[in-house]
Amino acid sequence: MSDREPPRRRVPAPARPPRPREAVRRRPGPAARPARRPGGSRPMPPPPLRLGSPRPRLRLVALALTLVLLAFVVRLLQVQAVDASAYAARAEQNRYVVHTLTAERGGITDRNGVALAISEDAYDITADPTMFRAKQLKVDDGPEQAATLLAPILGQDRDKLLKKLRPANPDSRYARLATRQTPQVWKQIKDLKSALTKKSETDRGTVNVLAGVFADPSSQRVYPNGDLAAGILGWVNADGKGGGGVEQQLDKQLSGKDGKVRYAQSGGREVPTAGSTETPAVPGSDVELTIDRDIQWAAQNAISEQVKKSKADRGYVVVQDTRTGQVLAMANSPGFDPNDLSKADGDAMGNAALQDAYEPGSTAKVMSMAAVLERNVATPLTHVVVPNRLHRGDRLFQDDIDHDTWNLTLNGVLAKSSNIGTILATGELGKTQPEANKVLYSYLRKFGIGGYTGLDFPGETRGILAPPQKWSTSQQYTIPFGQGFSINAMQAASVYSTIANGGVRVEPSLLRGTKGADGRFTPAPKPEETRVVGAKTARELARMLESVVDDEQGTGVKARIPGYRVAGKTGTANRVDPATGRYRGYTSSFAGFAPADKPRITVYCAIQNATVGSYFGGQICGPIYKQVMEFALKTLQVPPTGAKSANLPVDYKP
Repeated sequence: MSDREPPRRRVPAPARPPRPREAVRRRPGPAARPARRPGGSRPMPPPPLRLGSPRPRLRLVALALTLVLLAFVVRLLQVQAVDASAYAARAEQNRYVVHTLTAERGGITDRNGVALAISEDAYDITADPTMFRAKQLKVDDGPEQAATLLAPILGQDRDKLLKKLRPANPDSRYARLATRQTPQVWKQIKDLKSALTKKSETDRGTVNVLAGVFADPSSQRVYPNGDLAAGILGWVNADGKGGGGVEQQLDKQLSGKDGKVRYAQSGGREVPTAGSTETPAVPGSDVELTIDRDIQWAAQNAISEQVKKSKADRGYVVVQDTRTGQVLAMANSPGFDPNDLSKADGDAMGNAALQDAYEPGSTAKVMSMAAVLERNVATPLTHVVVPNRLHRGDRLFQDDIDHDTWNLTLNGVLAKSSNIGTILATGELGKTQPEANKVLYSYLRKFGIGGYTGLDFPGETRGILAPPQKWSTSQQYTIPFGQGFSINAMQAASVYSTIANGGVRVEPSLLRGTKGADGRFTPAPKPEETRVVGAKTARELARMLESVVDDEQGTGVKARIPGYRVAGKTGTANRVDPATGRYRGYTSSFAGFAPADKPRITVYCAIQNATVGSYFGGQICGPIYKQVMEFALKTLQVPPTGAKSANLPVDYKP
């Protein structure tokens, strides 16, 4: 038994731990692993999936990104380096707005500082046409709606406004819709803009079509006295420039210099943080004229009433200081109101006292007498036999009335305004008629005939005076008594001021001086003075002119002023009709100064083509002279001298 192996001891297998209850209770389901078949082989798992190398894809993506970045870099270099200035300029154009700051126009006053023309606050209504585009407003008819709303407020045609809101240049950022509108007009537009904005906040169908409408501060010209001195002042046109008169003559001084403001805007509003640049406007200078507002009113009122009463074409009155040449008044009728040019007559929009040229008639005889006295051809007491008719050249001359032979003094020739006596007296100026013509011509020129007055006024005429060698046969004898040459009213007044000033001609002046923005007053340059005749001749002429008014045989008795010695001369000339160039009607006039023995004021009056009542200068202009002269003497407080009149004889007994 020893050779036998001992029996193997069977060791029991270890007990399995109990499976969880859930595992015991789980029923085999579709996903349960199938029971292993006895003796079956286990299936081999599929081979693992092997991915390709990522390096080619990464290279392709890197290349694409590099190209994109390179494009950005190139574009960035182009914008910031190559075309930087062009893009900056375009951005500036679209972002920044430049507006003109209109300089305040200087005022115009009379010699006493009374306002004749002033500037009041106003606005230029402007628009940015790009803000009316359909893309901006979200509506296609924005300009049409805006033009419809603005037309009645601005008093303009809707289609004209529409053209400005739809300009030919689509990139235009500025359009001026109306100039110099009152603050009330701009307030209406602002209120309408605010109403549209509020409504658009609650009603999506409402669009503020006026968002692109703005206002630039400006000024409006106002003439407080209406038509007073309108012929002198002129007016200001729609562009703010002087359109006539002193407004045009001194436009540079009155206008000043406009400024500019530049600021960034967005949506039509200023961007405060973007900054702005401004060049301030320089106000214009104030202008002080030589005229006296009260005397101007008296002259204008007197001539207007007489022109209306006589149903004349027009008339003018000039008042001048005999010592200084300063014009105290220059009135025209009919006139115009520069505040409302729409109602003005184009023929009246000027200064007829300087722009009308006409034959003066007998008021010019004083120059003929001045030449006779200065050349010692005769004295005021020289006897002159005046026949009823006088044959000279190709004509038969007569006086304004038929008469028997007059035995007059040279003083009487002037007092009775004899054409024949004047021809006879001036014929003695030379040994021959051509020589006499040359002498007379030289004195006419010294008195300022045929030349400008020195006022440099827009549209002024210098009249017509041909040289003596071109005088026709009849002109040789008509020019001495004021026919055959032409003057303006200012020239006529200056002749009498020259005699009143002792024979010295002082160029007329309208400007006393200017006051700049700094408040400093700059006087006007002193006018030029010219000796025309001697003091003795001037005194003799003044005494002779007294006879025209004081003597009962004189033609100017209606110009008498109680208490004052008055020197004057009447004129009644055949009038050339400007429309036909032929004689039709008369030019009636009166010229003189006072006090005769100590002259201070000259007054000249003329009326063209009076058709009702008398047309003689002494009858219709003599009373105007008296009315205006009396007022001027009182206004300037000129007392009578108290001396007696000269009472030179008018005629003599042969």
